[in-house]
Amino acid sequence: MYFGKSWAPFVFWMYFWNMATLEFIDGYREAFLARLKAGGPVKEPRNLYEPMAYILDLGGKRLRPVLTLMCCELFGGKAQRAMDAALAVETFHNFSLVHDDIMDRAPLRRGQATVHEKWDLNTGILSGDALLVQAYQHLEAYPPDMYKALVSLFSKTAMEVCQGQQYDMDFETRETVSIPEYLRMIEYKTAVLVAAAMKMGAIVAGADPRDADGIYGFGLNLGMAFQLQDDHLDLFGDPKTFGKQLGGDVLANKKTYLFLKALELADAPRRRELLTLFATKPADPRGKVERVRSIFRESGSVEAILGAIDAYTQQAIACLQALDIPPGAKARLQAFGRDLMQRKV
Repeated sequence: MYFGKSWAPFVFWMYFWNMATLEFIDGYREAFLARLKAGGPVKEPRNLYEPMAYILDLGGKRLRPVLTLMCCELFGGKAQRAMDAALAVETFHNFSLVHDDIMDRAPLRRGQATVHEKWDLNTGILSGDALLVQAYQHLEAYPPDMYKALVSLFSKTAMEVCQGQQYDMDFETRETVSIPEYLRMIEYKTAVLVAAAMKMGAIVAGADPRDADGIYGFGLNLGMAFQLQDDHLDLFGDPKTFGKQLGGDVLANKKTYLFLKALELADAPRRRELLTLFATKPADPRGKVERVRSIFRESGSVEAILGAIDAYTQQAIACLQALDIPPGAKARLQAFGRDLMQRKV
């Protein structure tokens, strides 16, 4: 995808740092996983702690804790010093997954049974609650002033994630949802935790508050672009690399940015057809997905979402360029953002 001219000043650094960035990310991930696995044997009562260990061990990209560790070093700190903050971020993220799976009645998470399916509903609720408590306990490793700053950010983020989840559930039963409402939902449900993960690394490193806010802005805008790209890939991704069935959002009748923008831009006949398609569960799911894909293209909705992805990416770059960090560090973050936004999965 196109990233605009504002990438140009960093072209040399991006090529120079690209492979090093990927190696560093792998290094952060390996260090984090080693720390995660060093937690010791499962404690009693086992029916509380085993589900907690289970969800944390299911895998995933570990993007958020990697960002915490990476940002700490980019601002001059030691990654190991940010490890407890990274654990807090990842533990909170998995708490949200346990409860989201319960609310969605999801049988699988990362190809394995969800916690409430493997054990039972009550165990899922309680172990999820315990993960949230454990996330805060990880932050107790920091001195008082730093602890206060971290907990303030963490609590604000946790509440916003809950708000985002509620908005998402509300949208399932509402007939109309505006694009600003949808953008607010994905900001709270997805982007704020990415942004907080980065800012927590900066806080641990002792970064200037303006730079800590700047890296938060970078993460927030990158998180928004990431989620909108996810909406786009769900319908227009490569089925060989996407990792799941294309058109899942369409089959679930989700009011995504593509859907909302199509309602705004399409002519009256296509708008009526789209509303009818999203009000039914047809016998031919493939036919529904293909027709919706065509309407999105014909209405200009696809161009609109690509434009929104680019706009958020440019805002992320603007936040990055304002940071008072060495050019190489900026290039590393920029290469990371580029690689993230060029993903096919």
